[in-house]
Amino acid sequence: MASAVGETTEKLSQLGISGDTFASAPNLQKNLNILSPDQIQLAKMLLEMGQSHLFNHWSEPGQHDEEKRSFFDQVSKLNASYPGGLASYIQNARRLLADSKEGKNPFDGFTPSVPSGEVLTFGDENFVKFEEAGIEEVRNAAFVLVAGGLGERLGYNGIKVALPSETTTGTCFLQHYIECILALQEASCRLAQGQCERQIPLVIMTSDDTHARTLELLESNAYFGMKPTQVKLLKQEKVACLDDNEATLAMDPVSKYRIQTKPHGHGDVHSLLYSSGLLNTWHDAGLKWVLFFQDTNGLLFKAIPAALGVSSTREYHVNSLAVPRKAKEAIGGITKLTHADGRTMVINVEYNQLDPLLRATGYADGDVNSETGYSPFPGNINQLILNLGPYIEELTRTHGAIPEFVNPKYKDSSKTSFKSSTRLECMMQDYPKSLSPSARVGFTVMDAWLAYAPVKNNPEDAAKVPKGNPYHSATSGEMAIYRANSLILRKAGVEIADPVKATFNGQEVEVWPCVTWKPKWAMTFAEVRSKVGGSCSVSQSSTMVIKGRNVFVEDLSLDGALVVNSIEDAEVKVVGPVHNKGWFLEQVDHKDTSIPEEIRIRGFKINKVEQLELNYTEPGKFTYKS
Repeated sequence: MASAVGETTEKLSQLGISGDTFASAPNLQKNLNILSPDQIQLAKMLLEMGQSHLFNHWSEPGQHDEEKRSFFDQVSKLNASYPGGLASYIQNARRLLADSKEGKNPFDGFTPSVPSGEVLTFGDENFVKFEEAGIEEVRNAAFVLVAGGLGERLGYNGIKVALPSETTTGTCFLQHYIECILALQEASCRLAQGQCERQIPLVIMTSDDTHARTLELLESNAYFGMKPTQVKLLKQEKVACLDDNEATLAMDPVSKYRIQTKPHGHGDVHSLLYSSGLLNTWHDAGLKWVLFFQDTNGLLFKAIPAALGVSSTREYHVNSLAVPRKAKEAIGGITKLTHADGRTMVINVEYNQLDPLLRATGYADGDVNSETGYSPFPGNINQLILNLGPYIEELTRTHGAIPEFVNPKYKDSSKTSFKSSTRLECMMQDYPKSLSPSARVGFTVMDAWLAYAPVKNNPEDAAKVPKGNPYHSATSGEMAIYRANSLILRKAGVEIADPVKATFNGQEVEVWPCVTWKPKWAMTFAEVRSKVGGSCSVSQSSTMVIKGRNVFVEDLSLDGALVVNSIEDAEVKVVGPVHNKGWFLEQVDHKDTSIPEEIRIRGFKINKVEQLELNYTEPGKFTYKS
């Protein structure tokens, strides 16, 4: 025993640490000899931050020694993954918890106003101009997919990116996203007239919950056509939970040798990109843009070319993609905030904060619709386009730390204790909060039907959404894809039948013709227009699936189901009427567990009765005429 004490004293002396440092944690003090120098330094930091309770239940040396070392492995990870380390996390938590207890208003002293940005109308000359500029620029972009979540809230047990975005082809979200990026890469490089060898990078931010399954999905599908070197997975770590207003770290309820942890929020994507070194690699390779998007919005890539064109043309440092929002709608508003001291910033303000902020600063009616029928504050959809150079400069200054918030659930009005542990959180879209007023921060508003149909809610929750509000379910997400494609074709001159109303899983939706195409067929409105000719029409109950780049339809009259598959070197023209019994949507019960989850959360399946399927597997020019 004496020799162990001597060894510990010598170890502490070598580290320049006084033995008294550990007096507040006698159980830890007894175990110092089993710890490495780095672990002792971490223990010292925890005690200095008032966390001696973590060691109250430690056993005698020789008992649970591996669990004790494992505890410090966890502390080391928590320390390394947070900008400034665990001590900074605890200090930030104390400050934010004190503000929360006092009811401090984060917008105190700020006056809101409508920022400047671009409002686009799909298909007009201005929109097409921005799309062209975006396609030109996209070869200089990198894409970042935030995909740390499981589909449990959807009633789906897989990772969300593995969920089919629509069921005519069964294409999952991740495949759709990758095929969109590859189609943009190809279209942009074509404009470079053969001088382009660039591969657009894709980063996927995963979590402990999704990392292994995301990697398996990619590997088992040959990365859906991307080169594995194009894709990089960055795993987000969780942060420590907090038990009280003093930021006392919460013990894991299952193990006394672990700290309880929870997700920190998708704002971590910035610190992960900073610490990975990828941003400088991209900059050195000549890239200019980073596009952030989230895991289950099947429409997003229809908006990206024009939005990137806006960023390039307007030289925005930050461009938030947005949609028109109704006043008081449960979606944040892009807002310019001006402080009494002259500071300004353009950020997302959550809907429950925007109305009281407006009322408190001279707008007696709060958040109300303008003469357009919408709020003048555009609706934030959490898709960002950042200019890489200024982004690197800012992250060099902040190390990717994003302004945080805390949302404790207090037991009572005294605000002294929590119902359950809490933690600090951060949001990707709060990045502009720390920018200087000279930063060029704007937005691009697109029609919601074109840009925004997230899949977030399970059937039960979606069915409770008040009538007229978006369901944001697997049902509505799929129907939105058919609606967008139908409206795009209609704008291109195709006669598309009006939709009918139907109810699936308790949600009344518009059912348009089930029209889908692979991204390589068309990524812009100009491409769609170039591939439909003559007088084309599609009946309401029809299905059309196009898989191939060089597929053209002319004087097509479709009443039924048409599927066209063609290889890259085949040019196919489909002409004239196509009539068959077609495919039909058939109701299913979302409670019927004999039906696969990905089908029953939609409330329907496709009954493929009859179709015309055209397959072209050889190079050449082909015409199908009935």
